[in-house]
Amino acid sequence: MIEIGKYKVEIFTDETYESGSADNLNKYDFEYLEPENNYNSTFVGVKIYENEEFIKSTLIGSEGGNTGINENSKIIEQNRILICCADKIFCLSFPELNLLWKTKSDEMSCFEIFKKDNYYIVHGELEISKLNENGKILWKKSGADIFTTISGKNDFEITEKYIIATDWENRIYKFDYDGNEYTDMKQFN
Repeated sequence: MIEIGKYKVEIFTDETYESGSADNLNKYDFEYLEPENNYNSTFVGVKIYENEEFIKSTLIGSEGGNTGINENSKIIEQNRILICCADKIFCLSFPELNLLWKTKSDEMSCFEIFKKDNYYIVHGELEISKLNENGKILWKKSGADIFTTISGKNDFEITEKYIIATDWENRIYKFDYDGNEYTDMKQFN
């Protein structure tokens, strides 16, 4: 649970959820799922508590690669929550949990999201993207392979001036926040 003032927020993958089933362990006030093809690979539940009392919940779901919840897969701001869920970033109002927007930020999976100034950087499996505060994609960049390593460690870094990503074959990519790629390692500093 994450404490924000008088609220506590619980964000979790609901791995047993089945759309339309009466036997689901968790019941939700709202569901924001993919209606296009009725297939969701990842379900994420969000529950809000006020002064220790449950007040509201929602379920988000999307297609693409199955993703989980980790330290960098969500951002909780004063009035909204951003969550990586499969191939999309969902933005929910806080504490109401209304869907403000959702953006397909990667063709497969969104692993992490970071706030930088007044925009967001998304570490996706196939693409690195920059979103504005309304979820509009400002740019996307891809590499020769997926943006993760065999160990899954030290494969993505946000610095003051650059985004550094490593792909499956340990190639290192460096982008500035305008989306320019630096291929000359002498420019790396």
